[in-house]
Amino acid sequence: MNETTIKIHLETKSELNGFREYKNESYDEVIKKVMFIARTCIKEPKLSQEALAAIEKARERLKKGQFVSEAEARQRLGF
Repeated sequence: MNETTIKIHLETKSELNGFREYKNESYDEVIKKVMFIARTCIKEPKLSQEALAAIEKARERLKKGQFVSEAEARQRLGF
C-alpha cells in the first residue's frame, strides 16, 4: 500500500476524531468515509442524512459500551 504524510491542524484532527465509529479506526478510513458522505450529499441528500444518523447512533452505542469486542465476535462466528 502506498502511503503519504499530510499536515493538518490539531483542530482538524480533533474534528476527524469525532467521525470515528470505533477507537482504532484509521484516519484514512475516516477521511474516506467523510468523502463518501460529501459525494453522497450532493447526489442523494436523503441517503447522506441516513449515513450521518447511523454514525451518530454508533457513537452513542460506543459511549454506552454497547458493542461487541473482536474476541467476542470471533467466538460468536466460530473463529
